[in-house]
Amino acid sequence: MSPEILTLFMFSGLLLGLFMGHPLAFVLGGVAVLGAWLGPGAKTLGIIINNIYGNAMDNYVLVAIPLFILMARFLNDSGVTEKMFETMRLLLANLRGGLALTVVIVSVLLAATTGIVGASIAVMGMIALVPMLKYGYNKHLSAGVIMASGCLGILIPPSIMLILMASYSPVSVGELFAGALVPGLMLGFMYALYVLIICHIKPSYGPLVPAEEQAEISSGKLLKMLVTYVLPPMALILGVLGSLFTGIATATEASAIGVTIAFLLFLIFGDRKLSTCYRTMIEASKTTTMVMLVLVGATAFTGVFSIGGGMDVIHTVVMAMPGGNVGALILMFFLIFILGMFLDWTGIVLLSFPIMLPIIESMGVDMLWFVVMVAVVLQTSFLTPPFGYALFYLKGVAPDGVETLDLYRAVVPFCLLIVLACMLIAFFPVLATGLPSVLLSR
Repeated sequence: MSPEILTLFMFSGLLLGLFMGHPLAFVLGGVAVLGAWLGPGAKTLGIIINNIYGNAMDNYVLVAIPLFILMARFLNDSGVTEKMFETMRLLLANLRGGLALTVVIVSVLLAATTGIVGASIAVMGMIALVPMLKYGYNKHLSAGVIMASGCLGILIPPSIMLILMASYSPVSVGELFAGALVPGLMLGFMYALYVLIICHIKPSYGPLVPAEEQAEISSGKLLKMLVTYVLPPMALILGVLGSLFTGIATATEASAIGVTIAFLLFLIFGDRKLSTCYRTMIEASKTTTMVMLVLVGATAFTGVFSIGGGMDVIHTVVMAMPGGNVGALILMFFLIFILGMFLDWTGIVLLSFPIMLPIIESMGVDMLWFVVMVAVVLQTSFLTPPFGYALFYLKGVAPDGVETLDLYRAVVPFCLLIVLACMLIAFFPVLATGLPSVLLSR
């Protein structure tokens, strides 16, 4: 089988398997086996097995993934996130659109502490969507801000996605964490600014919190809630990122620090039941297993694809784009955007990086800037139909009256804001490369 036909077969098989509803990990692995048999030969599988062990199973950096997942589960099961939201909601009670703004702020804090998109959107959906609709907020604004802000968990460090990206690129975890921090906070700021502007233009979109509810809580009690429920998660952020950026700890060691702090918060705010702790460990293990299975399947897929000559085919197509390097970059980002409609970030990173990074290196493009740009573009992978996971997460907890079409409409302005953020980073690369240069002396 020629490299061109092998390329068409493998990607067609991938899409067919996904549309049939099979799990991504097994589709990747199955297509890899068929591709090896039809293309370079069954003996290729022995090489692929060695690659899986050497590049994935024996990668020390990837130890951080189960640790950060466990950290997120401990923090989520402690219940502190719900109390943090209530505190911020009351703090911004006199601001029009304050509830939506609270969702953005708390989601940024959750992103910097948990990094699990499904958990963030589910938590915000359960504790914020019903009150927002109850107090007269526009349902499209309410749903859109919850979904878009919840997706910041894969961009703002500590992020499991960034760790996986670093393990497949020449960029270190510390550089990538520092590089993604400013774009992540910038997106959060853009969401907050959009909320303030739309609620100013259309006051009915974001009514104020009723005066009766504000009167029920004193300034002293609000300050106590702020110290009790907002500062502890901030300590977790400083503990993880501070130890990493100052060079005290590696990404793996920083993840262990995060687990320790999150476990302490679980002991302080959680129910401290052994059954809850056991359930937390089981759920963290399930998530870790899912990520690692996809990692194995994607390593096999890209290995067969590379040996069969598919990399050369893609390289030829990309470099033949009009506009030179600019045209090639636009094509790659567009392909990642399209893949985001059908795959989650794990599959996209593991499929695209082995193919695109060698092309980027040959073009002389700053690798850190490119990886951060991919991370920002991947924000859309949770929001774009038909398989936008954020849409499914929120639909699962949304009350009656919020339909799937409402969710599709709700994400449109936030997808446009993500595109705007990408344009800003493209024209001003310092947004991605500036902080790593200062902190890590690139």
